[in-house]
Parts: sequence; C-alpha cells; structure tokens
Amino acid sequence: MADSSNALPEHGAPWTDIEARMRAMAAGDVKWRDGRTGLYIFNAGPEVEQVQKSAYALFSAENGLGPAAFPSLARMEREVVAAGLKLLNAPPGGAGSMTSGGTDSIFMAVKTARDHARATRGLHGKLNIITPSTVHPAFDKAGMVMDIEIRRIPVRDFLADVGAMEAAIDADTLMIVGSAPCFPFGLIDPIEALGEVALRRNVWLHVDACVGGYLAPFVRMNGAELPPFDFAVAGVSSISGDLHKYGYASKGASTVFFRSQKLHEFMALDAGPWPLGRMITPTLAGTRPGGAIAAAWAVMNFLGVDGYCAKQRQVTDAREKIEAGVKKLGFRVLGRPQLGIIAFTHDQIDPMKIYVQMYQRGWFTATLLDPPALHLMLSPKHNEVAHEYLADLEAALANAGEGAGGKAAGYAS
Repeated sequence: MADSSNALPEHGAPWTDIEARMRAMAAGDVKWRDGRTGLYIFNAGPEVEQVQKSAYALFSAENGLGPAAFPSLARMEREVVAAGLKLLNAPPGGAGSMTSGGTDSIFMAVKTARDHARATRGLHGKLNIITPSTVHPAFDKAGMVMDIEIRRIPVRDFLADVGAMEAAIDADTLMIVGSAPCFPFGLIDPIEALGEVALRRNVWLHVDACVGGYLAPFVRMNGAELPPFDFAVAGVSSISGDLHKYGYASKGASTVFFRSQKLHEFMALDAGPWPLGRMITPTLAGTRPGGAIAAAWAVMNFLGVDGYCAKQRQVTDAREKIEAGVKKLGFRVLGRPQLGIIAFTHDQIDPMKIYVQMYQRGWFTATLLDPPALHLMLSPKHNEVAHEYLADLEAALANAGEGAGGKAAGYAS
C-alpha cells in the first residue's frame, strides 16, 4: 500500500518553504565544496560553479531535440564538439556529438561501430568486443543491450595487455578498447600499440577518454610527457570524453568523436514511420536538456585554454602532493599515474580499515577491491586541502594499525 504521506500535496507551497525543505534534505550530503569528496564531483571553484548554474538556468527550458527551433543550442553544440575535436587531434573531417554522459557516449560508439561493421564488413553474427579488464562497465551495458559479447582480458602491470588482447581477436570481433585513463588506476593504456593492432587486424579501436579527454590535453600543454592516446594514433576510430568531468560542465554532458564524418553517419537513429513521419536523432535520447549544452559551452568559453591549463595544473599538483605523502606513510601507489586519479594500497594494513577511518573523518572517497586499495579522483579544489587529507590519513593509518595489533609499517609516531 502506498505511503500517503509521500503523495502529491493537495495545495502547493511557497518556494521559500520548498527551498528550506530541500536544503534540510541535503544536510546529510557530503560536503563537496570543502574538497572532502574524491569522486562524483569535479570542483573547479565557485566561479566556475556560478557559470554552470547561470548558463544552465538560462537555457533550462530549451530542448536539444529541436535544432530548428533552438538554433542557439545547435550552434553551441557544434562549437563544443569542434573544440573537443581540436583538443584530441582529430584530422580534417572529424565529427562528433554531445551526449548525456560517458555511458551514453560509449553506447553510441559501440552502436556506430556495429552498424559500420554490418555495412562494410558484412558482420551480422554474434559480435564481440575485446577490452582490458579495467575498462568501464558501460561496455558491458552496451553488450547487454546490443547482444555483443564483452571479452575482458587481464591487464599486465595495470595496463592493457596488447598481445593478449590481439590473441583474443577473431572473425567476429567488432572493436578493441583502450582507456585514457582507466578509472581504477588512472593509467593511460598503450593506445599506440592498440592502434597498430586495429590497423593490422581491421577492427575498430575506441579510446575511452571519458576521464581524460578534457584533462590530458592540458596536462600535456603544461609540459608533461604523455603517451599518444588520441586521434594522433592512426588506428583510433572513436573517442569518448566527458565534459562534466574535467571539462567542469554541469551534469550531464559528454562528447563522442569519430575520425571522419563518414563514420559518424552511422551513429544517428532513424526511427519511424509514425504519424509525424520519421524521427532522426543523433543519440538514443529524444529530448536533450538545453541547460547541459549551454553550461558546457559557457564553461569552455569562460575558462579558455589558459583557464583549463591553470585548473589542470592544480589537479596534477594535488596528485603529486598526495602521491609523495602517501609514499612517505608507507603506501604503495599502483602504477604510474600522470593525470587526476591515484590509487594506493598498504601491504601491512587492510586499506578498507583505513577507508572506514577516513570516512569517519568526513572524507567520501572510493576503494578498489582488486587489489584492495584507496582511490582518489582529484579536482582543482583538492590542491588546497591535500595537506588536510594527508594529516587525516596519517591518523587513520595509525588507528587502523593499532586496531590490527600493531602500528602500520611506514608510520612514524
């Protein structure tokens, strides 16, 4: 039986009352503006947040489904996509679209590759996609919906094992995948080697740069030597990159890019006929929030190249501070992170016990299960609070170590 206390009220309430209730509901949410969150939120500061909100509100009622009705949104999307293509070294003729998020971008890349393979390679049977074991579960979701087998290949030193992935390719392989970076460890897979495989074996290579697409280019501009990962690698056919991560746009905004307009043409969905004729959309969605498109465009123009370089410098500075700090405390960093994610474990103390201690101190972060580790996805704000995190981590490590019957190795009292 339904709970009548949660039914639609008989009479509406003033906005002031509703706002107060909503703020009360949020009282138990993580205090992300204080930099206490290591996932879900990408905090680039109050100025960027204000640009997000103002731009979103300005176009909150507009609908990306109707470019003829809202040419402003169509123009903003074209300009956002063009900026992303340039950042990712797309060749002349590269194309792309905005989507609602990384999962949406990955779905559309898989759908595009499938339809392209049907048209050009005659693949119509049970298809498969070869991925590293670290790839995002969005590929599994796409496989479930499109009846495509996902073959996850164990990684070597936390990176895609290119030889093992190539050995798994067969006549029904639709796509191989690399991450730039993978979410668990924040490491860029050997995309250049995967590109050579893609060309040699005539398979589609998708680079999941949902995390790094709007971070890595600016990290490189700041002087870091990153391995090739984008369209500069000849075998890359498509790339996904999330604007609502390190592009600092409002949720949900992502992009999916293709090496050519010819490939991009296989992405659209042409549904119908129905009484209004055909319905042709660039993504699975019909209605697309105008606010998300507008906020992405506004933030990109607010920050510009200089602004992004400065924000991304803060991200990598925070990672370097935390990496040095956790090593001093006896933790072992997994792999060699170069962007905004770091995962680290401890060989004497269960990381989950340390996580509990950190959670009790107000830090909302992630953990890995294989191997057990602590995980941070860092934002510019974290550069201001890295010292607070490390101080709490030192105390948490001591408490967890004493609870296990002795102090943790590497902890200096």
